[in-house]
Parts: sequence; structure tokens; C-alpha cells
Amino acid sequence: MRFSRVVPLLPLASALVITDTEVFQHIEKTGKSVFDNAQNVLDDAFGKAHDAYDKVKDEAKNIYSKVHDAGCDVDAWLQGSSFDDSVVDSEEDHDHPHHPPHHGPPHHGKPHHPPHDDKPNRTVYELINESKYTTKLAKLINEYDDLIKVLNGTNANYTVFAPTDKAFEKIPDHGKKPSKEALKSILLYHVSDDFYPAGRVLSSYTIPTLYEPEKNLGHKQRLTVRVTLKGPAINFYSKLVAVNIFGTNGVVHGVDSILIPPPNVAQIIDLLPGEFSTLELGLGKTGLFDKMNSTSYPHEGGTFFAPSNFAFQKLGERINAFLFSKYGEKYLRALLEYHIVVDQTLYSDAFYDGTKHGDSDDNHAAGPPYYHYDLPTVLSGKYLAVDVARYGPFATIRINGFSRVTIHDGVASDGVIQVVSDVLVPPKNAAGGEQVFWRGEEMSVEELKERLAPFVEESSEL
Repeated sequence: MRFSRVVPLLPLASALVITDTEVFQHIEKTGKSVFDNAQNVLDDAFGKAHDAYDKVKDEAKNIYSKVHDAGCDVDAWLQGSSFDDSVVDSEEDHDHPHHPPHHGPPHHGKPHHPPHDDKPNRTVYELINESKYTTKLAKLINEYDDLIKVLNGTNANYTVFAPTDKAFEKIPDHGKKPSKEALKSILLYHVSDDFYPAGRVLSSYTIPTLYEPEKNLGHKQRLTVRVTLKGPAINFYSKLVAVNIFGTNGVVHGVDSILIPPPNVAQIIDLLPGEFSTLELGLGKTGLFDKMNSTSYPHEGGTFFAPSNFAFQKLGERINAFLFSKYGEKYLRALLEYHIVVDQTLYSDAFYDGTKHGDSDDNHAAGPPYYHYDLPTVLSGKYLAVDVARYGPFATIRINGFSRVTIHDGVASDGVIQVVSDVLVPPKNAAGGEQVFWRGEEMSVEELKERLAPFVEESSEL
């Protein structure tokens, strides 16, 4: 794939911290080996995948070439996990349980001690505040007494992804400083109230943070974790440069880029025309884009299964010509509504049901590797059959037993984007009431109309 690089960062005026020189250098020798060893295993298992992604690797060199005022690296997650596709197909024939299991709360045990003899004697705040590597971050944190209290507290074992001073050098010199409220949101987005040492980071797909958007998400904003060709990264672009700096109340990992809370789903689609121009055109023609981008329709999260430009191309010229004509507009709206799930947010390793407060399952890694969900779409009465399978740090998501999620967990302020390999078409009813799902075979315009007709109100003039 080729992706346009849109790398927006909010101009920050101060900086961040890690730990003292001796501990930091020790971590570089010991903690880094955790990732080096893991990477060696990945290299052995998936060596052939490297060649297939050379172009992605080359394009990633210019990831900070553009700045946009939206306030985050909106398309970095489109790089995806370089190994997702190679893992998926080898396991795709396994049966899946019909219902997702429910697990207990995530692990909150005592932090493990560092691999050296000295026991942790400082909190995560003190580690950050006393380090010469995160002075700018410390300066920001010290503006918020309540945040200092949290990071010094024992209510949880915290994980802090701490941008180093060098991370702040990537911020443009010009620009207006964000408000104090916005800066606090950014800081909270770097902290989780759960314990994620390096090994657990590697085996996770997303990580919850202390930051919760005021509207339309209904749960704590999550970070995306991926093992990329350049090693483990947070939100696809912020690389881990130091790991497992343990404190008395958690662990600190150093990252080389500031993590910015993401915009909403509609803004992400709008900012990525190279990937979603056809989808955006369809959403615009049908009025769905304005509805998704409006604050007049409150909701608690959601999942948007977003077909790429290539997915639309696979439908063929005739179907596309019909859908984007005046006559096909109502069919296009019904088709796109089948891709939208409201109030239920499905990540690779977490599920939040906004229709039931407090009903979430965000510890999949601890349970069976397979999960099944029937998600209600905006298209009346139609569900998506979603199967999630996890293999260590890798996951595959399939919809209706056919379409695959090619890029996982595009976190947004009002839900999550899962990019799908095919446009999703509602099933048709066969004899006996059986639903017949489309499996990617060639389809005529008439068959598409037949599948969508029950959801389209024909006007008298058509």
C-alpha cells in the first residue's frame, strides 16, 4: 500500500523525564535485550514477510514530513503490523466459539523487580522527575498537582510511556501553545493505570490510558501497540527507546515521540484520501459523513469497518457506477450503514458495550484465543458476524467469515476504525430463511440491488 503522510502534532512548549544515568544505561543493556530477543524470534518466524514490506519501510522514513492542525499522527496506524497478514492465513480454518467469554479484571499485581540487585525505591513520578533524559516531560507534569499525586500514589501499578527530551525536538518551533486542559489530556494519554512491563506490552494490541474523551467514546482512550519492521511502537510511530524502568508503583518506558490523543473517525477518514477517498465520497453523497462528524448524535463508542479504495475497486466498475449514480444513492447509503456499529467498540483485544455500562472485556490475552461477536449495524436488523483470533502479539479479525481486517485498531476519539479488505454486503435470505453471505464472488448490479432492496425506500419518480 501507499499512504500519504499526514503527521500533525500539537505544539507543546515544555518537555519530559525518565531515570538517572546509571539505571537508564543499565536498562539500555538489559531491558533492550527483551525486545532484541523477541525481535529475533519474529525474524526467524516471519523472515519472508520483510521483503514484502520493503516499500512500507522506505516510506516510513519520512513519517514526520508534514504537520496538520488536527493534533495527532492520524495515518501512522495505517502502516499496520508488518506481520499481520502472514500470520492470519495459516490459522484461518479453526472453529470459533459462538460467544465471547468473560474474564476478570486485568492484572494489578506487584511490579516485578528490575534484573539488577537494587530494588525499586522511587515512584514512577520520581523516576521521571529525577532523570536528565525527561526533563521537559517533568516540567509539564509539575504543572499539575493532581497528576503528581496520581503518579506518586499506590492506587494502581502504573505504566508511563515517557517521551524523552529528544521527542520534544520534533515539535515545530512555531505555533500556539495548547491550553492547560489540552496539555493535561496529552499527559494522561501517556499513562495507564495497569501494569505493562515489556513482555506484556509485546503481547498486547491496545493499552488503556487515563485519558477519557468527554463525549462519544464512553471508556478510556486506548493506545495501539504494534511490532513493526523497526521494532515495537506505540500508535505505530512512537518507538520504544528504553524499557522496564521499574518503580515502587509501576514501570516507565521511554518513547521517542509524543503521543497525541486521536481525532474522531470522520476526521481520520477525511485526512486520508489516499486510502479512503471513495469511502469519503460515498459518505458525503449519502449524508452519513456529516452525521458521523456531528455532535448532535451522542453515542458511547462504536466500530467502523472501513473499506479502502482498493476494496471498492474489487466490486467492479459497473457496481461502482451504479452506487455513485443518482439512482444508486439510496442503495449506497444502505450499503455503508452495514459497515457502522454504534455503541459497541471492538478492538483486537478489548470490547466495550456502550449499551450496558461497565460491560467490557479488555483482557483477551489471558483467555482462549478465539472470540465471536454478532455486532448490530446501523442497517436495520442486520448484524456483522465477527471472529477474532489471537496468536501471541498477533491478531486476525474476519467479518462474515470472509472479509479480513487488514489494518487493526485505528483508535479515534469516538470509537475505532478497522480497515477491511472488502466492501461488506448484507446477506440475502434463501429458502428456509437461511442467510446467504457474499464471499467475494463476482456479483451483478441486479444481485446487489436484491440484497439491499429491503432497506431502500424507492421514491415514486425512480
